[in-house]
Amino acid sequence: SQYTSEIHIKRLKDLGIQISMDGKGRATDNICIERFWRSAKCERVYLNEYQFICELIVDMDDCIKFYNHRRFHETLGYRKPMDV
Repeated sequence: SQYTSEIHIKRLKDLGIQISMDGKGRATDNICIERFWRSAKCERVYLNEYQFICELIVDMDDCIKFYNHRRFHETLGYRKPMDV
């Protein structure tokens, strides 16, 4: 609900950010990011016990770099996103 609050939406608009929100039950509206977070959670978060938030931040940074630069994606013809 914090993402639909008036304060949050006003801040985005003030910064000139285009707002894009899915309708309830419409995960396919933003399937790319939904798939990324599924992979991140299953391949990283659920397999680790982070003692400190800084460990999670470092791991997520590595996860994002791996996902975009080294991981082959079936939907991209087994290419890496940064190569497409």
